[in-house]
Amino acid sequence: MMRTHYRNEINEALHGKDVKLAGWVHEVRDLGGILFVLVRDKTGISQVIVKKKEADAKLLQKAEGLVKETAVVVFGTVKSSKQAPGGFELLPKTLDIVGPVFKKVPLDVTGRVPAELDTRLDARFIDLRREQPSAIFRIRALAQKAFREKLLELGFQEINPPSIVSASTEGGSDLFHVQYFEKDAFLAQSPQLYKQLAVLGGMDKVFMTVPVFRAEKHNTVSHLNEVTQMDAEMGFADDQDALDVLEQVFLHILGSVQTEGGEDLKTLEQKLAAPKKIKRFTYDDVLGALSKKYHDLKWGDDFSKEQEGAMPELLGEEAFFITDWPTAVRAFYSMPHEKEPKKCKAYDLMYRGLELASGAQRIHVPELLIKALKARGLDPADFESYIDAFRYGACPHAGWSIGSERLTMQLTGQKNIRECALFPRDRHRLRP
Repeated sequence: MMRTHYRNEINEALHGKDVKLAGWVHEVRDLGGILFVLVRDKTGISQVIVKKKEADAKLLQKAEGLVKETAVVVFGTVKSSKQAPGGFELLPKTLDIVGPVFKKVPLDVTGRVPAELDTRLDARFIDLRREQPSAIFRIRALAQKAFREKLLELGFQEINPPSIVSASTEGGSDLFHVQYFEKDAFLAQSPQLYKQLAVLGGMDKVFMTVPVFRAEKHNTVSHLNEVTQMDAEMGFADDQDALDVLEQVFLHILGSVQTEGGEDLKTLEQKLAAPKKIKRFTYDDVLGALSKKYHDLKWGDDFSKEQEGAMPELLGEEAFFITDWPTAVRAFYSMPHEKEPKKCKAYDLMYRGLELASGAQRIHVPELLIKALKARGLDPADFESYIDAFRYGACPHAGWSIGSERLTMQLTGQKNIRECALFPRDRHRLRP
């Protein structure tokens, strides 16, 4: 075994005992009679003390020749020390180099020399060794875990829809084309169709974490061409039922990250507060608040990124829902209100000035679906298999989707969504 403990598993109870640590050389400091070798693993930095007069000659030679980012395994005795990182240091008995550095490391992992984002993304596997990216992706993992555990607790079943489809799942044209044997196919822009079919198939309450692909030629700090969606769909339910579930899930995510991600939030200089409830505003409420600042806004307009950013201050809420949107600006499958069909049962979750989640009660009546498609200039014949699914006793159903990268971006205070994708795919980036 190359390691017996991670850095965060060392405590006072191990004082005087031998352990084996594995990681990368973060820094080497030569203070004359003592070498301080800082070894980094995914949980933190350990201080290894090499006393030159007492050290084994071979061990000393290895230690003196170490360069940053060398992969090492150190076996030695734990010694409590208030001055050392984490309150302990390691007195080595053996030091093995398991991964030498053969080329100049493309960026400074210690962070003392800043690097541009593109430089870091070009060498992402090195960038991930830095403290901040490590914290970001631990927070992301916590958020995705909390999403799954809350929905499982609420009786939802996890499913795995396909990512290769024969046609658009949302009626858009910005699709990535792929050759599927002798047929034309596309990368899925949403799991929408399949989660609806699962509910109509009797699964009733389902969720999934899936990659989706959108061939939009945008260049913004909040869009990517491959993102991870965290979706849920529930049968025999309306928009209010789905909103209730989304509220529970989002509050659980906030609470879990706040509780379990404290050290990482501290590293990223972020503070989270999980409210007891998430306030719900109608589209009309939000339009009225924004109109005080943006005088050219009119009913039926969608909101710009700038306007979304102004909402928390104008509404006095960090997290909130926007409900009852104009039907014309939402997806064709959004269920209109019976008494006021110009409005529909669609909603968004806003957090810290950015849309994180979007959803709606779906149209489950074939005639209404055909009418909605025609109203948007779409040919129902192109959606015949989708419409046909609602001709066999389709139940009312509703759902939503959270963007994992956007969620992580807001939880960690990042200004660019690329920071929150492990290996981001945008209009120009296809490697690494």
